[in-house]
Order: sequence, then C-alpha cells, then structure tokens
Amino acid sequence: QVQLVNSGGGLVQPGGSLRLSCAASGRTFSNYAMAWFRQAPGQEREFVARINWTGSTTFYGDSVKGRFTISRDNAKNTVYLQMNSLKPEDTAVYYCAAQRSYSGRYFSPSDYDYWGQGTQVTVSS
Repeated sequence: QVQLVNSGGGLVQPGGSLRLSCAASGRTFSNYAMAWFRQAPGQEREFVARINWTGSTTFYGDSVKGRFTISRDNAKNTVYLQMNSLKPEDTAVYYCAAQRSYSGRYFSPSDYDYWGQGTQVTVSS
C-alpha cells in the first residue's frame, strides 16, 4: 500500500503561483508513474499532468500546458506541481495519484491505483 499526502494548496490571486507537493510513503515509490488531477465543484475529475517513474517523460492537459510543470524527486519520495499564471478557472481540489505499472493509459482517474486526499486551490481576486 502506498500513502500519498497532498499539500501546498491555498488562496492565490490571478496571475500568481503555487507549488503543490505530494509526499509518498512506500518502498516502491520510485517505480510508480505519478499524476495530478483536479476537480472543480460540479465537474468531473480532470487530468492535469503525468510524469513517468524516471522523470524522463511528461504529459499535460491542454488547459494547463505551458503554465504548469510536474516534477519528481525520488530521493525525497515527492512529486511536485508548479503552477504559474494561475487563472480563476484553475480553482479546484487537486489530487496526486500513482500508477503501479505502465499500461499505456494515462488520462483517466481509473488508470491510477493510489490517491492523495486532495488540496484546495482557489484563484480569486
């Protein structure tokens, strides 16, 4: 079992930045692909970003491409989401997720095996 703990959310003005963290417990963390999803009120959970287990390959949702960056530090068992140029439409609960093995499926919540508890990001003036 892998436990994921989200942190770093908060209130920020449009155009601002936040860095989310996801700390993992588990001996096989470095072998897991990691992703971020978000869910706004009344909306489906949306794919944000993914990074493979080595950190060599990343994918981003169209709505965040060019503004958000996913990274990982396997030595610290942590994955990050750097969010820049934030917009009100980025307001959501952000979740980190882990995939145990490569499947070729990246973009659906059902593709992932473990989830953090989520952290609220609110972008408002």
